[in-house]
Amino acid sequence: MTTAQALRTEFDFSLPRGFVDSSGQVHSTGRMRMATARDELLAHKHRHVKSYPEYLSLVLLSQVITQLGEIKDITPEDLENMFTQDMAFLKDFYNRINQTGSMNIAVQCPKCDHNFELELALSGELLATP
Repeated sequence: MTTAQALRTEFDFSLPRGFVDSSGQVHSTGRMRMATARDELLAHKHRHVKSYPEYLSLVLLSQVITQLGEIKDITPEDLENMFTQDMAFLKDFYNRINQTGSMNIAVQCPKCDHNFELELALSGELLATP
């Protein structure tokens, strides 16, 4: 494994529905980087989070999403207008890349019952692993 592979910190994703911006354009693909301790600390200090702790996930996600379609500067206010299905996807995606450390899932062939692992590609597709 090369150093570049070992230090992969940004991941592409595809939203289930897509973010509709103020002009009506739909943004379905994006990129998220792994969070740092600083990201979490800054999110807890955000003015909205102090009054509304449930706002924490919006602030944190806005800090780690580096691109959403053509948008490069994502704000918590942008995320307020996302469909709940997309927000659930982003929260799960965040947890997978920051806490799980693995995008592999165990599966079983429905025809032969063979067990193997698939790597969940961050675009939502499944890729076989060796």
